[in-house]
Amino acid sequence: MSKSSKYYVVWEGYEPGIYTSWQDCKLKIQNYPNAKYKSFSSLEEAKDAYAMGFFGYQKQKKRVSKTFSTEGIEWNSIAVDAASSGNPGKMEYRGVVTKTRQVLFHMGPFSQGTNNIGEFLALVHGLAFLKDKKSDLPIYTDSRIAMSWIRQKKCKTKLGRNSKNEKLFELIKRAELWLSKNRFKNPVLKWETKAWGEIPADFGRK
Repeated sequence: MSKSSKYYVVWEGYEPGIYTSWQDCKLKIQNYPNAKYKSFSSLEEAKDAYAMGFFGYQKQKKRVSKTFSTEGIEWNSIAVDAASSGNPGKMEYRGVVTKTRQVLFHMGPFSQGTNNIGEFLALVHGLAFLKDKKSDLPIYTDSRIAMSWIRQKKCKTKLGRNSKNEKLFELIKRAELWLSKNRFKNPVLKWETKAWGEIPADFGRK
C-alpha cells in the first residue's frame, strides 16, 4: 500500500481537516467562499500547520522568511566591529573568528569616541593581528566608511581632540602610521548585514 506524497490541510472549507488526496481536498473547498488550504510533504508538517490555524501558520511563515541566508560568506576569515554609547561616547571594538565568534582581541571602552573611529581602529588592529600571525585570511567589516579610510590610510574623523579622548587619538596616529608602513594582502570584505544578519563581532546593543 503506497503512502501519499502530499497531505492537504483545509483550514476553512466545508469540512476542515487533513486529507491525503487532492480529490478529497477539492471536494471540501470547491465553491467554498475564501477557502483556506495548503499542501504539505509530510503528515507531521500538516498536523502542525492545522493545529496553528491559518493565520497562525501565516504568521509563523513570515517569521521563517526573515531567516538570514549564509550563502556567500567566506567563513575562513575574521570579523571586526565597534560599539559606541553616544556620538561621541564610550567606544569599544573587537575582532572575532567569523565562524565561531571566538574573541581574538577586545579594546576599550575609550572615552569620547565614535563608532566610525572604532570601526577604523578595529580594521587596522585586525590587519596587524593577521600580519603578525603571517595569515592572509580575509577580514570582514560592516562599515563602508572604515573601508574607505583604510584605502586612504587616514582616519577622516571630524571629532575634536580633547583631554578625554587623547588616548584615542594616540591610537589613531599609531594606526595611520602602521598603514603607511605596512602592506597587506588580506581582502577587506563588506559584511552584508541585510542578507546575513549582524556581523559576528557585533556587540548586540542595537
